[in-house]
Amino acid sequence: MQIERFTADTEDRLDQLVAGHLMYLSRSQVQRLIEAGHADVDGTPQTRPGRRARAGAEIAVRLPTTPDLDALAAEADLEVVYEDEDLLVVNKQAGLLVHPVQGRPAVTLVHVVRAHRPEVASIGGARSGLVHRLDRDTSGAIAFAKTEAARDSLRAQWKARETLKVYHAIAEGFVEPAAGRIDAPLGPDPADPTRRVVAENGEPAFSEYKVLEQYGDEAALVEVRILTGRTHQIRVHLEAIGHPIIGDGVYGPASPHIDRQALHAHRLGLCLPSTGEWREFIAPRPGDVEGAVTALRGDHGVPAHAEGDAA
Repeated sequence: MQIERFTADTEDRLDQLVAGHLMYLSRSQVQRLIEAGHADVDGTPQTRPGRRARAGAEIAVRLPTTPDLDALAAEADLEVVYEDEDLLVVNKQAGLLVHPVQGRPAVTLVHVVRAHRPEVASIGGARSGLVHRLDRDTSGAIAFAKTEAARDSLRAQWKARETLKVYHAIAEGFVEPAAGRIDAPLGPDPADPTRRVVAENGEPAFSEYKVLEQYGDEAALVEVRILTGRTHQIRVHLEAIGHPIIGDGVYGPASPHIDRQALHAHRLGLCLPSTGEWREFIAPRPGDVEGAVTALRGDHGVPAHAEGDAA
């Protein structure tokens, strides 16, 4: 039996705190551990993943054995959006790192894809066919190459900015104007290298947005198309215009509706490496984002409409 102990550095849900500390576990695996009674807060066993723990709480998690990342990855679900002999598009779950990071042992999306599609393991070295990325707590469509030729084709499309990348975000406040273009270069925050800020001498970054649904003055469901792919681009751009993404613990406000940044990679467009045909793939919004949308609609009397109307 392995016991992991740590002190909560902020008040949050227990599963969020544990997932942030034990990064080799997916959020669903963390939730199962808690539900089985393997987590204590200040010495008291807990079974509710959503139970909030105070900042400074002493948390202990009992793990049956030393984690086997490959075995854990094989247990994780892989939601396939599209697949052919050259290309795999999956709907990434929130809380999952995309690729391994040195010094941070974790089950990543790359581990999960390799476990379910072993043929990608040899494509492009350690990243196994990965050609782009999403933040850990961003869900949605992400592509993997299944052959070296497909990887070269996809990388060329990304480099030439020939792909379509459309996200859904829930932004704070009344978003006005209801559509616009954000041209704001981005660079590291001098005070915190893990953050990005609008910087005069930063890398060029362009985003286009439009409001799909407005929920009074509280929030809006916004569609954002990114024309460049900078780190944290949508999160920083929306914060820069005064409408940060709800639930974003770095750039935005906490939200009673969702416990991570309400950002989802909804649509991905590219030319198929096999035929050159242009295709667009939709990754359905996950339960937590959809739940937040449903709650906001109910609170503000906004009728639901067909997904196709919102895309």
